[in-house]
Amino acid sequence: MRATLTIALALAVLPATAFAQEADGDEPSSARSRGIEVQPYIEAAQVVTAELEPGDDVVTYSRIGAGVDAGITGRYSAASVSLRYERRIGYDDAVADTDTFSGVARASVALAGPAVTLEAGGLAARTRVDGNGATSVGDFGGNDDSTSQVYALYAGPAFQTEVGVAQVTGGYQLGYTRVESPDAITLAPGAEPVDVFDESLSQRAAVRAGVAPDTVLPVGLGVGAGWNRQDVSNLDQRIEDRYVRADVTVPVSPTLAVVGGVGYEHVEVSSRDAVRDAAGDPVIGVDGRFVTDSAAPRQIAYETDGLIWDVGVMWRPSRRTSASASIGRRYGSTNYYGSLTYAPTARSALNVSVYTGLTSFGGQVIGALEELGTDFEALRNPITGQLGGCVAATEGNGCALARIGSIRSSVFRSRGVAISYGASAGRTSFGVGAGYDRRSFIAGEDTVLAAANGVVDENWWLSAYAAQQLDRQSQVSLGGSANLSDSGFGDSGQSIGYSLVAAYNREFLERLSGTAAVGLDGVSRENLPDYAGASALVGLRYTF
Repeated sequence: MRATLTIALALAVLPATAFAQEADGDEPSSARSRGIEVQPYIEAAQVVTAELEPGDDVVTYSRIGAGVDAGITGRYSAASVSLRYERRIGYDDAVADTDTFSGVARASVALAGPAVTLEAGGLAARTRVDGNGATSVGDFGGNDDSTSQVYALYAGPAFQTEVGVAQVTGGYQLGYTRVESPDAITLAPGAEPVDVFDESLSQRAAVRAGVAPDTVLPVGLGVGAGWNRQDVSNLDQRIEDRYVRADVTVPVSPTLAVVGGVGYEHVEVSSRDAVRDAAGDPVIGVDGRFVTDSAAPRQIAYETDGLIWDVGVMWRPSRRTSASASIGRRYGSTNYYGSLTYAPTARSALNVSVYTGLTSFGGQVIGALEELGTDFEALRNPITGQLGGCVAATEGNGCALARIGSIRSSVFRSRGVAISYGASAGRTSFGVGAGYDRRSFIAGEDTVLAAANGVVDENWWLSAYAAQQLDRQSQVSLGGSANLSDSGFGDSGQSIGYSLVAAYNREFLERLSGTAAVGLDGVSRENLPDYAGASALVGLRYTF
């Protein structure tokens, strides 16, 4: 965790340094002052939580916290950062004293003008893990032992330049994801324990050279290559993906083009087995995860190589609207891709993404961070202080973190669609996101994860927020989320998690504000008792 905090703070400081370097040029002093907004704060609050079902316990605890929210914009650099440390203090054994660090950051830092940038992001968030492996970002109050911490970081350079008439682009990315073990996960009677993801290291590199239409020929041409590797600590699982391809762009009109590509790809998924005891049963470590047999031979779980192709259209009628749709063959099957970005005003944006890929839980989290824009405001649950699945943004996919989904360790084929819309007008801001994610897990036949091979998990999610400024001193806000998980593992069945919070904020003195909030959260499950709880908070915040 110390390394996570250090790198997250670096993400906050690095863009500011880059902006300061840029501002040393011809920018006037007033422009520089508008480019950096940093708001450190401290706060204290009192919380009461009442369990509505299956029990009726009522607990009270205090919460103290410190954090910083920052937004930085330079000529070629931009970043948004929200970091927070919190101490929860219970009055009896019903609520344990806990320390929590949470944060989200996304930065694009110019290293050499616009030609070379450093792309980076980070996440530290609390999640609740259900008996079927489903999880969602957020801490839902109470004293639930089935919560865990997720940490993720990524960084890497990206470049774009011209070599003669050709445009050359490329980049490298290194990412790390870790999940702490929950103290306990409530399982259905007779159900197998969830094999919770531990940690992964991901690497990705790509390069492409191409010429635009009407530069050398009436059509655009390009060639490229890429490499993707993910190493998951659970049973030493590994994804190795290499490809080369050529592509062509055929203009149909000034706003419409047909695009296509063909190439070769080799993909391999492999792992090792768990250590076995004298009876042949897999050994489980103190963290509740299978112990990897590092001396066992690596086993191939999935492998494909050969021709890949895709064909589609790109449409860009204006600088505020762009869309693409493609069909192709990759990973040994037919795939569909698409995206839509529509920004009717500078303060509103619609994003739609249809995706497919071969990844792990760690790769899914890193991909969600990448989809966040560099200009956002983190949305935190006012009762718990923790992050939710959405950020307030008018660029990028503001609700990308809502689709984290299953926390199981097995790698998987992922297909899905995600939609988000965010807007602000006058004193009102709001956003909504929804999506569907389908995961087909992949595991070696001769390993302890063999039962997971081919099992499908489906996840539908919805997240929304709204805020209204009542006057110069007060504001009301409302946030909610829902997540339906349908697991194919054993008798796990469906579960529906939900959270709804309303808050009122008022500034009493300059820099001193108060908050009153109420919330309801819970989970409804097929094979386990339902849980529901209500919470209320009153607190004070001082912003420096």
